[in-house]
Amino acid sequence: MLGQKDYKEKLYLSFSLSHKVPEDNFYRRLKRVLDLQFTRNMARPYYGKEGQKSINPTVFFCLMLIGYLENIISDRQLMEHVGMRMDLLYFIDYDIDEPLPWHSTISRTRKLLPDAIFEEVFERVLGMCVASGMACGQTQAIDSANIKANASLESLEVKKPMQALKEHIKKIKHFNDSQDDPPRRKAKKDRSNEDQRTIKSSKRQLRDLFTHQQWFKKREFGPHGSGSPCARYLSNKPHYLPVDPDSRIAVKPGKPRQLYYLSNISVDTAHHLITHV
Repeated sequence: MLGQKDYKEKLYLSFSLSHKVPEDNFYRRLKRVLDLQFTRNMARPYYGKEGQKSINPTVFFCLMLIGYLENIISDRQLMEHVGMRMDLLYFIDYDIDEPLPWHSTISRTRKLLPDAIFEEVFERVLGMCVASGMACGQTQAIDSANIKANASLESLEVKKPMQALKEHIKKIKHFNDSQDDPPRRKAKKDRSNEDQRTIKSSKRQLRDLFTHQQWFKKREFGPHGSGSPCARYLSNKPHYLPVDPDSRIAVKPGKPRQLYYLSNISVDTAHHLITHV
């Protein structure tokens, strides 16, 4: 006999979230060994004693960990994802019918807490991993990766030469007022230092760069993604970004130039534990 499923939503429901999350679930096992209650005392000096209660710092750092493990960088997407997963709700101590914090609360809390708090949390958690025997300490593997910066190539500025020589200025003039380059947005605040605003490349390096860019201009069809002049002729040698001087121009074969951060990660090879970023 062919069966048929008829669904009718119940008005009242007896439900226990802990009974629905399997014992071998990753986040259930993680909750047993990871205690982030210490973050509450760490964040206490940055909150007032009056007004509306904000998000629990322990819940905030659990959400940051979920975002990393689930590879989610958007706060809005993170809260939507957590709301649809029973194991994640159980991990942050929220019931299935309990309203989650707004995504804007996550963003404001991240801006409220200084970088030193995040570094201390990382070190405390790393200490827990070392105490549990996850870190051997004998072999460390180090690798680097490019992380896309939230910045625009249109905000780039031209570096100034260390000596105001007319010939030197003439050689890099095409970087500043060339007709091929798009208009630049003037930065409201310059966060760079004198060393980052000064050209350190040799004349030979600049000459080779100019020759390479002239070769680009003569080609009728460039590599994939090189149609925009802003992504074709820019380099770190004559340019810097005032609003975010730590970001650098990088390019991969077949892709346009973009602004990236260079991240170095150290991993303990015993259990693939990240020991430093």
